Amino acid sequence: MKRALAILAFLCVLAAGEYFAVSKFAIRHETLNLFDAARQRPIAVSIAVRRDYETKANLGFWRLPLAIISNGNTVKNTEYSFLANVLAARGYLVASIQQDLPSDPPLMTVVGEPYVGRREVYMRCEANIIFVLRQLKKMQENADYDHITLVGHSNGGDVSMYVAKQHPELVAKVVTLDNLRVPFVISEHVKILSFRSQDPHFKTDPGVLPTPEQAKSRGIDIVNTGAQHTELSDRGPDSVKEKIQATLDQFLRSSASSALAPAETTSPMIMNPADY
Repeated sequence: MKRALAILAFLCVLAAGEYFAVSKFAIRHETLNLFDAARQRPIAVSIAVRRDYETKANLGFWRLPLAIISNGNTVKNTEYSFLANVLAARGYLVASIQQDLPSDPPLMTVVGEPYVGRREVYMRCEANIIFVLRQLKKMQENADYDHITLVGHSNGGDVSMYVAKQHPELVAKVVTLDNLRVPFVISEHVKILSFRSQDPHFKTDPGVLPTPEQAKSRGIDIVNTGAQHTELSDRGPDSVKEKIQATLDQFLRSSASSALAPAETTSPMIMNPADY
């Protein structure tokens, strides 16, 4: 067991070094300050893409897979570079959207309402994503806009799951980091990876997480990080981020995500089974 843990630690360090080198020398970063005139709403987007894959796409030799990252409440869209770098290193065009603005009303919780009363927030963020997709199509036509990957932390994870449910024809993969409100999409057409925290201040609502049987049959991977909720961003310690990077990289490489961490049917896959 100790030897296995040592090997895993070495691989995490190796992966972290690889992504650092790629992010520093091979990935192009750009900030887009978009404006949705129909809604009179500014939308900041951080772009990350590997230069060599972008060149191949511009020449018509490559179709860039597309990933959309949605930020958590009070966390900036620029605070998920550890995720953007993994995705970009794998050849993705990555767009991290600033989903909320200082002028937006604060998130409210209404017990008994669907999604605890946050449906309008998810709809607003859904509109942001659709608008950004349209703008990206004008800038990079050689990307795959029909099989996108949605990534999100906390409220951004709920947004990702909500959009996947509303637009099943567009979404191929969903990666969430501690989404708490919107139930998982149960579909054989969408591969899901979810990182969970162990934070007493952030409890998953009942019915959000799938049962172990659903996870196993639908290729849903749930990884208990043991980290705090806000540590599932650039704010987290390197040890947490490196493990998430390595797991995400494996998920992206796997044709079937269920091979990454087969779900047990005899015991819960989550830290707090009472939450669902």
